[in-house]
Amino acid sequence: MYYVNNKEYKCSVAITLDIFNDRWKLSIIWQLLAGEKRFKELHENISEITQKTLTVKLKELEEKNIINREVFPEVPPKVVYSLTNSGEKLKPVLKEMYEWGISYADEHGEMTDEKECCELNISEKAGFNS
Repeated sequence: MYYVNNKEYKCSVAITLDIFNDRWKLSIIWQLLAGEKRFKELHENISEITQKTLTVKLKELEEKNIINREVFPEVPPKVVYSLTNSGEKLKPVLKEMYEWGISYADEHGEMTDEKECCELNISEKAGFNS
């Protein structure tokens, strides 16, 4: 039995699924693998996410200690998001997902030179050389 964040889990996989229960959280973490980002950068880089959804997902990830939110005492306020140690430990998991996605597309679809998730060289900055 596992007790995490005031919840009881029978399986460690259930913990992971509970934390990453939607597509947006992994997209946020993917962006932060390349380094710290401000809200506006995250919103611009994650296609189709609304500002409200991004705000909610950032708050959820912060509550789960996956990301840090640092506020600088400036006018206007500067807020920067980065990965915690727990968030950094997701790098090999996301690397495997990244490589699996390429393999799956190669086997069951097609690939073009336009790869949106890599347009900011996230894969290179995160150390993914595929």
